[in-house]
Amino acid sequence: MQAIRVNEFGGPEVLKLEDVPDLHAGAGQVVVRIKAAGVNPYDTYMRQGNYAVKPALPYTRGVMRRGWWTRWERA
Repeated sequence: MQAIRVNEFGGPEVLKLEDVPDLHAGAGQVVVRIKAAGVNPYDTYMRQGNYAVKPALPYTRGVMRRGWWTRWERA
């Protein structure tokens, strides 16, 4: 599986396509294959490190996503 990851705060050049482990759904969870992810001002501020709350690095960007379920587990 691949994901756009941020390993350091900065400009667009810090966005890196990386191989990451496949996700597995836990009880009551689903895994969603992302078809599209929007970029909004929140994502830009987070990537730059200018948002009030900074994510732990590395992190996968994008809060607005569209996709379809690929795996699920009943609760």
